[in-house]
Amino acid sequence: MAEGCRHSLDSGVRMASAKPRKQRLAVYSAPLHLRGRFLSAPLSPELRKKYGVRSLRVRKGDRVVVRKGDFKKMEGNVLDVDTKRGMIQVEGVLTTKADGTQVPRMVRPSNVMIVKLAEDREREEILRRRGGHGE
Repeated sequence: MAEGCRHSLDSGVRMASAKPRKQRLAVYSAPLHLRGRFLSAPLSPELRKKYGVRSLRVRKGDRVVVRKGDFKKMEGNVLDVDTKRGMIQVEGVLTTKADGTQVPRMVRPSNVMIVKLAEDREREEILRRRGGHGE
């Protein structure tokens, strides 16, 4: 059963099954090189208009604003992207442990919005390819 799900993720086509159970199985059993697809976040309206792209994969160095949860409206740079867990670490998003020490709290990329991109050649090529009118 998992083999059919993995194949549909590999080929880049829409999954054959609409059943939530099989959708979850495909996501949780996906290999690391495909899990990056689940790490995308929407772009701010200004970036969306500038590049003609709705969402991009979050990268270390991007500036994001948290849109949902306890840290709503907090803005910070992405410090770490955990591909295996599907979470990102944002600067300033901390939680306090029982002994008083503060530790970073991971956030799902779907709950943030990218407001400034960390530019590099690969990303410029992605924007050019996907948006058509990138810088």
